[in-house]
Amino acid sequence: MTEQEQNKVAMLVVAHADDAEFDGAGTAALWAREGWEVYFVICADGGSGGPDSATDVGAAARQQIVETRMQEQRAAGKILGLKDVFFLGYPDGQLQASLEVRRDLVRLFRRYRPSRVICQSPDRAWTPSLNLYRYHPDHLTAGRATLEAIYPATQNPWDFPELLAEGLKPHTVSEIYITVPPVVNQAIDITSTMDLKVAALRAHVSQIGDQADRLEELIRSIDSEAGKRHGFTYAEEFHHVKHG
Repeated sequence: MTEQEQNKVAMLVVAHADDAEFDGAGTAALWAREGWEVYFVICADGGSGGPDSATDVGAAARQQIVETRMQEQRAAGKILGLKDVFFLGYPDGQLQASLEVRRDLVRLFRRYRPSRVICQSPDRAWTPSLNLYRYHPDHLTAGRATLEAIYPATQNPWDFPELLAEGLKPHTVSEIYITVPPVVNQAIDITSTMDLKVAALRAHVSQIGDQADRLEELIRSIDSEAGKRHGFTYAEEFHHVKHG
């Protein structure tokens, strides 16, 4: 077996706290149940996630939202059985696929050496049912930054040589699962973890408010339809890439 096959570590990289609960949390919980160490990486700080009716959007109000969303994501992580959650802290709504973001992701990938990474799609699916809510600019950017970090930077010692000085050797991620992709080529049966996915979503109280029941109905409907397409009760769909 290769090092990657022996290393049962998975990371899920998304833009915001609560993004994973919509598209990858069932798979994350399933892998955790199967003995994998699963980590979430949240790129943006969530500071723009306050109520639409807000009149105070100053620094103090934003910081309160940031802290609340971090607490909620950690609570959701416990429900899902995560090993840990990492917050990169970039300004919400302004995420860029910068060298700084790429370096932060490479540092995590080299330190924890995941075999599997789940990330958001860097591309929209141009279908008649295009849902802009699922393609927030930060989502697209997080997907692009993650893929650019995986290849070539994480596995190339010449990229970010300062990380070698930190003792972080190159590493190859062997599998990538892209959520909400233009082309689906794999589904994962999350029937056994669907309730955990819903419970984790409900932990994000500041974001779902009094819409918890409606959102549960929505994600159950989405994952049920995905399941029907692949012979499962509930499923999450991905574009799966084998690498290395």
